[in-house]
Amino acid sequence: MTPARRLRELMQNEPPVVAPGAFDGLSARLVEQAGFPAVYATGGGIARSNGIPDLGLMSLDEIVKRLESMVEVVDIPLIGDADTGHGNALNAQKTARAFERAGVAGFHLEDQVFPKKCGHYEDKSIVPQKEMTQKLRAVKDAFHDSDTVLIARTDGLAVEGYGPTIERAHAYMEAGADAIFVEAPTSEEQIEQIARDLPQPKLINMFHGGKTPLMPVDRLGELGYSLVIIPSDTQRAAIKGMQDTLAAIRRDGHSASMQDRMVTFKGREEVIRTAEYLALDDKYGA
Repeated sequence: MTPARRLRELMQNEPPVVAPGAFDGLSARLVEQAGFPAVYATGGGIARSNGIPDLGLMSLDEIVKRLESMVEVVDIPLIGDADTGHGNALNAQKTARAFERAGVAGFHLEDQVFPKKCGHYEDKSIVPQKEMTQKLRAVKDAFHDSDTVLIARTDGLAVEGYGPTIERAHAYMEAGADAIFVEAPTSEEQIEQIARDLPQPKLINMFHGGKTPLMPVDRLGELGYSLVIIPSDTQRAAIKGMQDTLAAIRRDGHSASMQDRMVTFKGREEVIRTAEYLALDDKYGA
């Protein structure tokens, strides 16, 4: 079964699919080893792992290279972040084909102008509805695998308000999207209203500290959300852990005081499956 087909079956038969965010091969593998059925390759996390903000500063080639390294080390479906498609409809077609070649199971495409901003930043701008629907049609036409899941994201809530955003969502589904992603609702009531007004498959973004209030996964499933992504929490935890360890090294000259918060040497090697790689090396060695 292809990753795309597996993701479709999970969305249909086992919703809501919780996909924590990852930003490199190691974090993707940790998501899989924690028992999650899918992993979300966060565009913002990939940008921040390069030391830059989520402002559309990375090239398509840079992002695809990272996606390839993540797909390589996990067996669960990987959901990608295609931002705006990196330009117009033709650019979006190129992005779609590149993401497919990288092995992603699906991805979301958003209606912000290029270059985009993180969905929870202020002062976002979006393209006209017709431009986005045409971009979605272009992407669907570009797919080689009809199972690849196309998720249409709209950032309209912060720009146009609720009514026009729901209108956009329906138009995007009619243009061929497999699921809809309304970014940054600001209350539980709005999350519930979106669910009532959009009976189609839906993705929701849940992370601590954003504009959207956290809700239990079971409740989101009851409301009809098919996918739940938690993009940045793993990276934020890693940043805090590194900051605390570096502070200890700076203070003490070593990290002994942090040992209870660090994986052991052996544990690290188990995460990256060193023994399996060494066994293969023995098997194929001359």
